[in-house]
Amino acid sequence: MAKKAKPNAAPEGEAVEGEKPAGRKKLVIIVAAVLLLGGGGGWFVMRKPAPDQNAAAAKKPVAFLDVADMVVNLASEPNQDRPRFLKLKVALEMKDAKIVGDVQPLLPRVQDIFQVFVRELRASDLEGSGGIHRLREELLRRVNLAVFPSKIDAVLFKEVIVQ
Repeated sequence: MAKKAKPNAAPEGEAVEGEKPAGRKKLVIIVAAVLLLGGGGGWFVMRKPAPDQNAAAAKKPVAFLDVADMVVNLASEPNQDRPRFLKLKVALEMKDAKIVGDVQPLLPRVQDIFQVFVRELRASDLEGSGGIHRLREELLRRVNLAVFPSKIDAVLFKEVIVQ
């Protein structure tokens, strides 16, 4: 006997409404996987800088300029009997040695800005690495204002003593 076709079944090769062919679903998954893996591999290749870029960055010299040593008395804490002092040795880092000539005549202004700011600090403001980091960031901001249009890239501490 011949089997009768089900009334809901579509003829061979056609999908029933609402159903996707299984082959198409597999194809979408395979294409997505290839794109993800290929894209990830491409990201690793693109992420690695060219050797020429590293060589150019390494050859560019950095310049440093020392600021005169400072000894400042800090603002007193509540219920503090004796004065507290801060000794600070700072160097300024610049990307280009040509900037040193522009910044050198402005060092008295830089020292003044540093002195005025540091005298308002308390010893508790300098506690821990967070306090020193905040001090560095604030000094960098102030020195860049003082030497504008030149740019200082970093304030480096050579010595920080709170007594």
